[in-house]
Amino acid sequence: MTISARELNRATLSRQLLLEREPLSVQEGVRRVVALQAQHPASPYLALWNRLSGFTADALDAAFTEGSMVKATLMRITLHAVHAEDYPAFRAAMQPTLYASRLGSRFAEAGLSPADADALVPELLDFARGPRTSAQMQAWVEERLGADKRDGAWWGLKGYAPLHHAPTDAPWSFGHRPSFVAAPSGPVPTGRTADPQALRTLILRYLAGFGPASVADVAQFAMVQRTPVRAALLGLGDAVERLQGPDGEVLFDLPGASRPPAETPAPPRLMAMWDSTLLAYADRARVIPPHYRPWVIRRNGDVLPTLLVDGHVAGVWRPVDGGVEATAFHALSRATWDGLAEEAQSLKSLFGDRERAVYSRYHHWWAKLPDAEVRNL
Repeated sequence: MTISARELNRATLSRQLLLEREPLSVQEGVRRVVALQAQHPASPYLALWNRLSGFTADALDAAFTEGSMVKATLMRITLHAVHAEDYPAFRAAMQPTLYASRLGSRFAEAGLSPADADALVPELLDFARGPRTSAQMQAWVEERLGADKRDGAWWGLKGYAPLHHAPTDAPWSFGHRPSFVAAPSGPVPTGRTADPQALRTLILRYLAGFGPASVADVAQFAMVQRTPVRAALLGLGDAVERLQGPDGEVLFDLPGASRPPAETPAPPRLMAMWDSTLLAYADRARVIPPHYRPWVIRRNGDVLPTLLVDGHVAGVWRPVDGGVEATAFHALSRATWDGLAEEAQSLKSLFGDRERAVYSRYHHWWAKLPDAEVRNL
């Protein structure tokens, strides 16, 4: 079976709950879309607002506070918010990547080895059975290793050790100065080999939330090497099916998964910074027109909040006094502008008294955008 580029786009929108907001709980919604990028504290909130009908920020606050949702370093070695029950498998699947990245050169430059990490991690987790500030964690490392090794050691350990970010403060559950708490007890990770079952679990969850997808797409999403991904996919047998993509590449998907027709309407959306939909593929043209990519994904890794129009990035947006400033990279219809204005009004309600100037620290990127149509919504 061959699938077109537009059908791929609609499949992604369907899996990511972007064709229609669904009446799901926070926990159900997050499991459906797999994981929410969480580098900026507000982004998981905006991501769920885009996807769930009746969503309230208080509901996500409660999920973080009660522990049914957790925030941690996971896929692509970045912060993600995931369902607590998914964390162990996702973390185990990421073991080789976290081992190589966080116990690599910078850790070694501090005079430390992976064997040192194996000795330190259990003690660090014991210290973090209750929430600890970053300063407290660094002081703990310094007490054991000395001031000269503190920074390199903590940089490695905070991403490698199975730690969750502990909720700290309003307005979005987590401030810019993190606190940490040990993940619930379980085997402490060692070595540089992924648990095969955990990798299969991550792959199947990825296909459910983002498929159809290639080996390269799966590897990009998790930042896992392609060879084990390919072997895992081939080992899944009839649990996955193969399709031919628009350029002839082999794509994998779950049998019976949603793949709406190409002509399915897609409503406009105001997407969060670093929204997973923009980053989950090796070929990001599924959602981002290639000529817009440099304006949206900056060289330092910042991914601006985008206008999603007919399922594709069409511009960027930012909050301003009294509303939302939308910058369109190409002409939009009156109906589209009206739809974006409705979204902006809804977003204003979500912000409430929390933080009207969300993402303001990234406004310097707007000076580097091309000439475009700008409207205040």
